[in-house]
Amino acid sequence: MLAIGVGGADAVDAMTGTPWELKAPQVVGIHLTGSLNNWSTTKDLILHLAGRLTVRGGTGRILEYFGPGVFNQSCTGLATIANMGAEVGATTSTFPYTPKMNAYLKATGRGLVAIAADEAASQGFLSPDDGAQYDEVIDINLSEIEPTITGPFTPDLATPISKFGSFVKDQGWKDEFSAGLIGSCTNSSYEDMTRVADLARQAQAAGIQAKVPFLCTPGSEQIRATMERDNVTASLEGVGAVVLANACGPCIGQWKREDRKDEENGNLSLNIHHKKLTETNNLAILTSFNRNFKSRNDGNRLTMNFLASPTVVTAMSFSGKLSFNPITDSLTLPSGEAFKFTPPSGQDLPSAGFAAGEASYYPRPNPRPQPDVEVVIKPDSQRLELLEPFPSHFGENNPRGLELPPLKVLMRVRGKCTTDHISAAGPWLKYKGHLTNISENLLITVVVHELEK
Repeated sequence: MLAIGVGGADAVDAMTGTPWELKAPQVVGIHLTGSLNNWSTTKDLILHLAGRLTVRGGTGRILEYFGPGVFNQSCTGLATIANMGAEVGATTSTFPYTPKMNAYLKATGRGLVAIAADEAASQGFLSPDDGAQYDEVIDINLSEIEPTITGPFTPDLATPISKFGSFVKDQGWKDEFSAGLIGSCTNSSYEDMTRVADLARQAQAAGIQAKVPFLCTPGSEQIRATMERDNVTASLEGVGAVVLANACGPCIGQWKREDRKDEENGNLSLNIHHKKLTETNNLAILTSFNRNFKSRNDGNRLTMNFLASPTVVTAMSFSGKLSFNPITDSLTLPSGEAFKFTPPSGQDLPSAGFAAGEASYYPRPNPRPQPDVEVVIKPDSQRLELLEPFPSHFGENNPRGLELPPLKVLMRVRGKCTTDHISAAGPWLKYKGHLTNISENLLITVVVHELEK
């Protein structure tokens, strides 16, 4: 079974009945052996892989993970890998069905799906065929994966944490960062949150607080409620963390950041995949999000965003230094004694089950259309705009039938063009329901090929 996402233009084609096609992708086998060590997580695996494949390496390819190492990972851990498959351009990511997937389905009220999956697996489905042939096979020994940090400005500039301090020094950056952020869709599972809560409890017992603003965004109402019930929220708040509403949050720019706007972190000059990048940069931030493109999180294109696992972001937030390695380094307590974190432990699924939280946030089962409900929008609203139906450009209105009429190229983009370049997040999010206003945001951060700016 494959789930393949499509872009907005593809979705419009499907909605309008326009023919749509997908080029048959290659299939890359990611063979996993060994086990992750105490500090390493599936986030480190996908960051490591992004460093190997680059942001283009998965384009037109399905990434199929197989091997004994897959079965050691939680269902939500594999979801983190799949979530970030988009960062290497993968068409989709897939895994064999595992017992931990069965447990997760049952824990989230989908026992019937688990039964159906078990039945399919017993018949030989939901796993690679014996002797399956791949267009390429990448072997990864999980025992050799160490915590990894990627960035700035791209998720594929990967550096193992053991070398990150020297990397920072070589670039001439200040050895500090200005905020640590965890959560959102990519890394806010119960396993992630209980692991960081373990670190928070260690820090609280030692009498230390986060040195930088430390923000946590639960990824769902279910996670938020369960965190609160199981004292995960209290543990984080006890060391100075701010637990935000369950939403996309700062990951997509929902962060009204007012601090340290004019401070710089030296001149950035480094090669990112053979391309020279030089400019003055603001202070760094560490996040466990999935993307770190310019201006995405705090609206400042000079803020360097580094990606890491929630455990690494949390541990480093008690130091405030980019060079801090929680595996080997110690912190100095107010008493002058040295304190070192022990490897964090977490829990895959809550022993008491997931808390439902606020039921009004959930959609009604089997909702039905209500065409008699009037949608009222303020005539001069700048956030919402009613759309009027428009005739199709195809069929009877087009002498070429289902083919597009002759078109002109209005702009050529140079270099990387991500979704954030096409339509930046941050302050523009408020116009998502207003086609005219959001259109003013189109391609405003790209480099125009002919102008070179």
